[in-house]
Amino acid sequence: MASATFFFVGFLVLAGEAIALQRKDDLSEMEMDEDELLGLFEVMSSLIEDPGWGRAHPEPCTETPWPGVECEIGEDDPSIFHVTKVHIGPDIITPTCKISANISDALLKLPYLKTLSIFNCFVSSPVTLSPTLFGALSSLEHLALYSNPTLSGEIPSSLAEIADLRVLSLSQNNLQGNIPKELGRLVNLEQLDLSYNNLSGEIPDEIGGMISLTVLDLSWNGLQGQVPPSLGTLQLLQKIDLGSNKLVGSIPPAIGKLSRLVLLDLSQNCINGPIPETLSGLQQLQYLIVYHNPINSRIPLFLGTLQNLTSISVSECGLTGPIPNFFSSLNTLTALSLDNNNLSGTVPPSLGSLPNSMLDQLNLSHNQLSGELQFPEEFIERLGERLDVRGNDKLCT
Repeated sequence: MASATFFFVGFLVLAGEAIALQRKDDLSEMEMDEDELLGLFEVMSSLIEDPGWGRAHPEPCTETPWPGVECEIGEDDPSIFHVTKVHIGPDIITPTCKISANISDALLKLPYLKTLSIFNCFVSSPVTLSPTLFGALSSLEHLALYSNPTLSGEIPSSLAEIADLRVLSLSQNNLQGNIPKELGRLVNLEQLDLSYNNLSGEIPDEIGGMISLTVLDLSWNGLQGQVPPSLGTLQLLQKIDLGSNKLVGSIPPAIGKLSRLVLLDLSQNCINGPIPETLSGLQQLQYLIVYHNPINSRIPLFLGTLQNLTSISVSECGLTGPIPNFFSSLNTLTALSLDNNNLSGTVPPSLGSLPNSMLDQLNLSHNQLSGELQFPEEFIERLGERLDVRGNDKLCT
């Protein structure tokens, strides 16, 4: 019986080796299209400081792979490999790119490219985005050009022609101009990140056409005008970050329709209040960040119904009136910042008692609070410096 078992195991080992050798033979018979291979060599030559890259990787899909290049077997011809991903970044090569790095038109020779990711590459010579190049890359699904200090110019409207684009990240560059309204045609786009640039103008109302969008990050730009009500039509949105711009007007009531929203950041703008009660519909909201805006109203009572809130920051919003008692009912709350407002009255003792055992940061500084601070000693010791009540002259601590 033991010999039979040994024979069976040996058979499996030999069969595995035979399959592996057969697969290796199959791969050796596969090749890349010559134009596509030359196109890849041109793209790499335009980016990295390695003139011998082509000689070192003559078969980048099989025998001589490189970690920043990925390939897939062709659907129409299984004997052909196609380049589907090019990634350049400090996680792949050091130094990342050559001084004269640029985005080559040779990308057009990679018609099956699905992912193009260039990170921290354009740091010396100025580079702009071609107004037509990317629109011709019809297979592209993921375009990420981020953390490139010398990547400037405007966002090309031709990006709207990439029908299957799912991720567009142009963050931490030096892009200027308006957000093209044509981008609203990207109905398959799931993530749009244009943060940390120098974009100006208004957020186009056409952005409401991105019906698949889950993440919208336009923070740290110079965007003006109002928050477009059309955002309320994007039912899949989970994150909206419009912080650190020059937005004005009020929060559109339609935002309250975004039942899947987890994060809403409108901080450091010129948005006025009151905060619309329709936001009570944001039952999945965990982060409400609206600090440094002229809200100039009372703390809205409906916040007490948002039971998933973990962080509330409404500092420097001109808030008036008393601190409501409902904060003690938010069992998941870990951080509450109400500082630098005009809040008055006493501090609710319930803020320092159960069920708020998760509260780890409480800032009530620089208001007009009065009376005696009645927090348990254990609560005060646990928070330490994360409990801030300074700047309330009539508050007895």
